[in-house]
Amino acid sequence: MNKKLVSEFKEKLLEEKKDLEKILSSFAEKVRKLKSDWDTRFPQFGKHTSEQDENIDEVEEYTNLLPIEEKLELQLLDIERALVKIKKGRGYGVCENCGEKIEEARLKIIPETKFCSKHAKKVSR
Repeated sequence: MNKKLVSEFKEKLLEEKKDLEKILSSFAEKVRKLKSDWDTRFPQFGKHTSEQDENIDEVEEYTNLLPIEEKLELQLLDIERALVKIKKGRGYGVCENCGEKIEEARLKIIPETKFCSKHAKKVSR
């Protein structure tokens, strides 16, 4: 893959990373010790809150955000792994299953992908 194209993918990955971190920061706190770990903020109930329905709604919202946090963290981790491969100058754009080059069209859509089209279908099942 030529350097110009890799540079374009790198820029796209950095932009996606920034966007994901912005979304995550709207409802979660970054864990300092772990690079891609975030913790959804648990509701802080007031001492004098008598509105049980409000508290229930906040806990429900928290519970609904947990799987979203996990999905975004995994995507962020894939982006960071792709950026490391680019930085090292090897492994980016190569299927982790078969070792063949990942299709350029696929990388344009999902620049953090680890698998070619053939193996992505097998992994997602």
